Amino acid sequence: MPQASPFPLRVSIALVSAAALGYELLLMRWFSMIQWHHFAFMIISLALLGFGVSGTVLSLFSGWLERHFSVVMIANLLLFAGSSVGALALAQRVPFNAEELLWNWRQSLYLLRVYLLLMCPFFFAANSIGLSFLRYRKGISGIYAADLAGAGFGSFGMVILLFYIFPETAVLVVSLTGVLAAAASWWALNRESSAWLIASIGCGCLLYFFPQAWIHPVYSPYKGLSQALRIPGNRIVFESSSPLGRISILESQITPIRHAPGVSLNASGEIPEQIGVYIDADSLSVINRIDEPRKQDWLDQATSALPFHFRHFDRVLIPGAGTGGEVLRALYHQSGHIDAVELNPAIIGLLEDRFAGFSGDLYHRDNVTIHVADARGFAEGQAAEYDLIQLGLLDSMGSSAGLQALGENYLYTVEALKTFLGRLTPQGVLALSLWTKIPPRDTLKMFATAVQALKDRRVPFPGRQLILIRGWQTSTLIVKNGMITGPEITRTLEFCKDRSFDPVYFPGIHPEQTNRYNKVREDYFFLGSHALLSEHSSAFQRDYKFNIEAARDDKPYFFDFFKWRSLPEIISSLGSGGISLLESGYLILMLTLVQAILASMVLILLPLRVAKKRSGDTPMHKVLAYFFPLGVAFMFLEIALIQKFILFLHHPLYAITATLSTILICAGMGSRWAQRFDSPESRFGAVRYSTAAILSLGLAFALGLNSLLVELVNLSQPVKFLIAALLLAPPGFFMGIPFPLGLSAVAARVPAMVPWAWGINGCASVISAILATLVAIQFGFTLLMFFSLLLYAVAALCFPRFSDIKNVPRGA
Repeated sequence: MPQASPFPLRVSIALVSAAALGYELLLMRWFSMIQWHHFAFMIISLALLGFGVSGTVLSLFSGWLERHFSVVMIANLLLFAGSSVGALALAQRVPFNAEELLWNWRQSLYLLRVYLLLMCPFFFAANSIGLSFLRYRKGISGIYAADLAGAGFGSFGMVILLFYIFPETAVLVVSLTGVLAAAASWWALNRESSAWLIASIGCGCLLYFFPQAWIHPVYSPYKGLSQALRIPGNRIVFESSSPLGRISILESQITPIRHAPGVSLNASGEIPEQIGVYIDADSLSVINRIDEPRKQDWLDQATSALPFHFRHFDRVLIPGAGTGGEVLRALYHQSGHIDAVELNPAIIGLLEDRFAGFSGDLYHRDNVTIHVADARGFAEGQAAEYDLIQLGLLDSMGSSAGLQALGENYLYTVEALKTFLGRLTPQGVLALSLWTKIPPRDTLKMFATAVQALKDRRVPFPGRQLILIRGWQTSTLIVKNGMITGPEITRTLEFCKDRSFDPVYFPGIHPEQTNRYNKVREDYFFLGSHALLSEHSSAFQRDYKFNIEAARDDKPYFFDFFKWRSLPEIISSLGSGGISLLESGYLILMLTLVQAILASMVLILLPLRVAKKRSGDTPMHKVLAYFFPLGVAFMFLEIALIQKFILFLHHPLYAITATLSTILICAGMGSRWAQRFDSPESRFGAVRYSTAAILSLGLAFALGLNSLLVELVNLSQPVKFLIAALLLAPPGFFMGIPFPLGLSAVAARVPAMVPWAWGINGCASVISAILATLVAIQFGFTLLMFFSLLLYAVAALCFPRFSDIKNVPRGA
């Protein structure tokens, strides 16, 4: 007879689930350091197919595995502990270069090796959970509750842990948690044999002596820090790490560091001594040795200095202050009070402590107030008005095109610009600087976003409040809270002439005034800005080779410029310098989705014949039709809810932590509560009513949550975390009910299909994580939420009641 799962075993499941989800978050952080964010997303998504592989293996060998349950369970947990360290150490030494993936076939083989290595820990973790489902059929709800609760605490715990230790130490903590899970399983299953306890203790001791040099991050040779370290005399003098990024401080003893983005080629005056600051081995910024900012004439030689030539500013806001470049610029121009906002406290700490003297006590000056906050959240919570809001180069150029396409950016949306404009004094100025790319993408998209923001504020003639200039490397857009005046246009022309910058747009500009210094064959900057202000704006955006549609909070992918219809032309030009036109992020995501679908098809279909033999006349399509949409729906809704709370909690990290931990822990409670339903009809009823609750709450969230959160946005951060948890708890609770009840229904009639259902759910989760990003990019997060609700409804209609099937024995 099937038994209920013992408590120590559920503790073991909770520990391994916490370790597995923590490991997933850790790998995302790790590969964002050594590669780039969207390649990290691709690698980890497919590594999670280890859950699908587990379902296949358990389906094919369920009889033997169940007969040796105790040994196999503990062995899998110890293998998870060992492989979580070993697989990472080996994977980062595979000579995989993400940037060559689309045209070098060898990279596909290297990538496959990375997949297979990183799949191992997830495979072993999934085996332990799936085996427990198979062994303890009457305890499925309790096991799933432990799984979800452990995952919830694991997500929260890993984020907290990464504030205090480096990732290479955190991976040892993950491994040690796996060892503790094995010890808990030994206590539950095999206490009469001390061999497994000795093995667990031995593994823990080995971790203590494990050389951290073996798992020190090995950065891509194409990242900025790797390139800089090839220069003789350059060395890393300090590093710190947090979930916000790994900071590396670079000093040069031979070749001076010189970093002044966008400075005119006409500039005279010496750039001061600088210290390089890299985040995740890229995104270079510098700390300048400054005694007196007024002596630094080079600060007036960038496109971002333009607004200071209009008039004196008494109150300035600098979002994303970083290492203080724009603060220095404002001080050079003798601005009044400066509010500098920076999200990463470690960056602020560098200038307030370690390099305070070097930087001239930049953040200790009487007229500079530094705020540790999200830039947009700070602006939304302020009642003060500013004469100038200066957004410098907040985006990183990257080392190749398309690296940021999958990154959400809530500072460059229509709603964000409206917020900043709402914090300006009458005649105040919003200045935004970006990198200049040829053909133009970022610049025109920001121009389109600003035009739409002004239209949303009911400005009748947006073009009368805009100025756009460009240099050889950067461009700056001025959005004024009032009409551009004649003297401001004159000063713009003088500013550009003295620095060999090109005016792109101002009210009344003529074609002969543009494209004089930094010449391009076809001046799409000028043509595009005029088209975006004309009645033909929609047609121009539709026909342009890149996506320059205004970004919105519901589709916050400002750096997504990809268009399918431009792909053939771009590919044909790769051999003649067309690589800069290729927005690779979107293509990598599509490639990942195709790989995940093909792998999932194999993993789902491979055990089908064996499962069919063991399940008799069971309609297997019912199992597939229930568990696949359920897995997709869960992930879709989870990701959509994370997005809903990013702006409320003012940081993706806080939103991910609060949403994941609350939903998973509350889903565990729902799963635990669901174990009281032990008859076919009661299970079906519980699934039906829980799905109705999910649909009702989901619709309410989709239609009204944003309005509610806007009203609460100025509350203190702890109160907002509490509100987020209270709002997320009900849907989380009901989301934890359908899966264990469906699995219990399968276990009651056809137990041989339990691992197959577990594998289907795992494959669905992998596909949905990738597909959700594509849906959000194309259609927005609101539609993603509606898709999730539709899939929940489909799953409920396909609940496997098996009313016409007699109990089928487990099989061999």
